[in-house]
Amino acid sequence: MTRYATALAGDPAQTYRSVDLAARTGGADPHALVSLLYEEAIRALRSAAWATNNRQYAMKGERVTRATAILFALEAGLDYEKGGDLSQTLSRLYTGLREQIVNASIGQDAQPFLNAAASLTDIAEAWEAVRPR
Repeated sequence: MTRYATALAGDPAQTYRSVDLAARTGGADPHALVSLLYEEAIRALRSAAWATNNRQYAMKGERVTRATAILFALEAGLDYEKGGDLSQTLSRLYTGLREQIVNASIGQDAQPFLNAAASLTDIAEAWEAVRPR
């Protein structure tokens, strides 16, 4: 019997997340995309904390990489002309969180990942509160 392998056949949970992410980003407004980036970064940081506590080092590395990449994307999307001081403040926050995450990635303490996730949760909630309806 021939078995056909596809990129979607490996991990059903990952396949679902990929399909869900694609569906949620297609045609989304910029505000919703930023919200999605916050959500994904928070999820990655919580997963990194779990992986740290459970000695799943490959997963920890993947989640740290994802979280830092998202923080770079969030920073790259800042509009310094329109955002002024707020953009500068967010830039410093994202830079500080990246440093915290990278430093935590070489240790065995999950708390810095949870602290970073909590900070991003606060920002995400504020972002949602100002979302145009």
